[in-house]
Amino acid sequence: MDPDFICELFAAFGPVRLRQMFFGVGIFADGLMFGYAVGGVIYPKTDDLIVADFAAEQSGPFLYPTKGGMRTLMSYWRLPERLYDDPEELALWARRSLDAALRAAAGPRSAKPKRVKPPAARRAPGIPGRPRK
Repeated sequence: MDPDFICELFAAFGPVRLRQMFFGVGIFADGLMFGYAVGGVIYPKTDDLIVADFAAEQSGPFLYPTKGGMRTLMSYWRLPERLYDDPEELALWARRSLDAALRAAAGPRSAKPKRVKPPAARRAPGIPGRPRK
């Protein structure tokens, strides 16, 4: 998809930055990725608060092929076709997608336990990993 076309499409929303990612282009505003363009299609960021609106527009999630078959990425859904011709309405949807990206960025991080290092008192001075006598 032509970068100038994407920037023009989002003009009513405000300035966007594009960054080459994988096989497409990430669409960024305020430092957050809120959309992905690939294969001539734009996929805005979604979450539980707005995904029903995309579903009501007969939109679908982003699909991509893997060695094991097709994979679905539920956090990005196809931009409804009618929005390509309605820049003001697209700006509203883009704002909601940016809000979804903000919520995702503020959400809980990975629940991985932090690795605990042994106390310094157990190591010999100057020789990492060697216990003191």
